[in-house]
Amino acid sequence: MAETDKKLAKATWRIMEQLLEVENLDEALSGSLEIIVQTLDCEAGAVWILDPETDRLSPLTHIGPIDLSGITVENGVGIEGVVTQSGRSVMIADTLKDPRYEGSIFDDQGVPVKTLLCVPLNNLHETIGCVIAVNKADGTLFEDDELRLCERMASLAAITIDEKGLSLPAQEEKRVMISLKDIIKEFPSGESTIRVLKGINLDIYENEFVVVLGESGCGKSTMMNIIGGMDFATSGQLIIEGKDFSHPTDDELTRYRREYVGFIFQSYNLMPNLTALENVQFIAEIAKDPIKAEDALKKVGLLERANNYPAQMSGGQQQRVSIARALVKNPKIIFADEPTAALDFQTGQEVLVVIEDIVKNQGTTVVMITHNAEIAKMANRVVKLRAGKIASIKRNAHPLPAAEIIW
Repeated sequence: MAETDKKLAKATWRIMEQLLEVENLDEALSGSLEIIVQTLDCEAGAVWILDPETDRLSPLTHIGPIDLSGITVENGVGIEGVVTQSGRSVMIADTLKDPRYEGSIFDDQGVPVKTLLCVPLNNLHETIGCVIAVNKADGTLFEDDELRLCERMASLAAITIDEKGLSLPAQEEKRVMISLKDIIKEFPSGESTIRVLKGINLDIYENEFVVVLGESGCGKSTMMNIIGGMDFATSGQLIIEGKDFSHPTDDELTRYRREYVGFIFQSYNLMPNLTALENVQFIAEIAKDPIKAEDALKKVGLLERANNYPAQMSGGQQQRVSIARALVKNPKIIFADEPTAALDFQTGQEVLVVIEDIVKNQGTTVVMITHNAEIAKMANRVVKLRAGKIASIKRNAHPLPAAEIIW
C-alpha cells in the first residue's frame, strides 16, 4: 500500500474511533476535524451545522487563524451554504478559475481561499451541515482520495447521529464584549525581538465561559494580560464594547481594571495580615459599584470563615476568597489564570462549581487559562493556542456540569 494510502486509511480509522466511540457528538466532530486538518495539512477547516428554524449555518468547531464564533451563513449562500443546500460534495482546485466558487466565510474573515474540499453532512433524511477544509499548507491541490476521506467522516457522523439520536442545539446569539483583531506582541531580546503573539483574532461574548488551552510558552498569559489591561499589544486592535482600547490613557486603564474586570490567580494573592472579609473589603473600596463584601463571601460559600486569616484556611478556601475578591467588584468579565493548578481534585472541583455558578446565575463572562483539558469540557467555547496563534476554537454544545468533571 502506498504511503499516502496508509496515511488516509489510518486517518479513517481514527475518525471512526472518534465518531463511533465518543458519546459527546460535538467533541467527536471537533476531534475528527482535527484529524482531517492534520492529515491533509490544511491551513483551516470547519464543521458547520444547520439550524432548520432559521435556515442558517453556524460553526460547531473550526481550526485556523480566525475566529468564526458568532458568525452564521445563510443556507444556499457561499460554498458552505451551496454544499449544504445541494447535499453534494465540491472540490475546487483553483477558486479564481472555477465558476462554481461563490466565496466562503473564510474569505470574508481574512483567509483567502485558494483551494478547498467541502462535503455535506447527510443523514438518512436530510442535510444537517457541512465540513470544509481550506488551502493545503504546502500549496499543492487536494486529491480525490482526500475528498473521499472527508466524505467518510461525514458519512460516519450521519451514522452516529441516527444511531445515537444525538442533537445539537442552535448557536445562541450573544453580544460581543471584547474583540482582538490581528494582535501581535513582541518582546525585545538582545538585538532582536521575540514575537509571542502572531496575529490573534478572537471575540469574547457576554455571559460565556471560555477556556484557553495551550502548552507553556504558547502565549496564553500574554494574551490574557493584554485583554486584562496589564500589558499592551505591539500592533493590532483591542476593541472593548465597540470602542478602540488599543492605546488607552492611564486614567482609562485604571478605570478599566477597577470597574470592568476581575482577576483570579493561581497563587491566590491574598494579603496574609487581613481576614477573608478584609481581603474582599479592600478591593470593594476601590471599585465603582461593588456588591457587599459579605454577599461576595456568601456567594462562594465562605461567610462563616469571614474572620479567618489566609493561614487558617485550606488552599481551596483561599482560592474561593480570591474569587469573592473578584466578584465584589461586580465586574463584567473575570480572568482566571490556572485557578485549580495548586489544588487537589476535590478542592479544585469545588472552585469550578463556584465559577460555573458565576457564569450561569450572575451573567458574568469568565475566561480561564488552564493546562487541564478536562476542565475545558465545562466551557461554552474552548480556544487552543499553539506557538502564538489560535490553533482551533470549539463550541461545546453540551458543556459538562462542573460536578462531573474528573481528572
